[in-house]
Amino acid sequence: MTIRMKSLLLPAVVAAVLYPAQTQRAVAGESPAADAQTDRAVSAVQAYGKALKSELVAAMESGGPLAAIEVCHTEAPAIARRVSADQGLTVTRVSLKNRNPDAAPNEWQKEVLLSFEERAGSGEDPATLAWHDTAESADGEEYRFMKAIPADGVCLACHGAALAPEVKAKLAELYPEDKATGYALGDIRGAFVVTQKVD
Repeated sequence: MTIRMKSLLLPAVVAAVLYPAQTQRAVAGESPAADAQTDRAVSAVQAYGKALKSELVAAMESGGPLAAIEVCHTEAPAIARRVSADQGLTVTRVSLKNRNPDAAPNEWQKEVLLSFEERAGSGEDPATLAWHDTAESADGEEYRFMKAIPADGVCLACHGAALAPEVKAKLAELYPEDKATGYALGDIRGAFVVTQKVD
């Protein structure tokens, strides 16, 4: 399947889990409805990212990487469900090297993730990489948005190449099929995904 790539340019961010305050579209002639959908998607990603970052920072300060792993294991899905319900859409995270089996990308998400990798390899800042489109799904027309998640220093405590033995043990316990390690600073760790049925 080949999907139309509608790239978005987003302002750079300092941390991997901070998200743009506004979107600069690289697609000419977007309709007001498409603009509104993209604004809602960006808002959902911001809400998810802000809530998750707050929980992770608190966990790292109180209990280090092991506490942060627990937050990702239990709180991240709950935050995603809450933001999705509050904003009337679906927000999730996916990765080519997923930790949680539920975070494996489907076909179109994989294509977008690969395009993010290619764009980053061509010199684009991973923190600015985003994409959106509208496509047919099994349930009808669907708006789709993805925003890359670059790895920052905090991420590397649980996703880097040199993990502490206790971190490895906890990951093996919670995620026996974990693929989400070996990242370096600035690598694309995955992406946020927002989908919404188009009425």
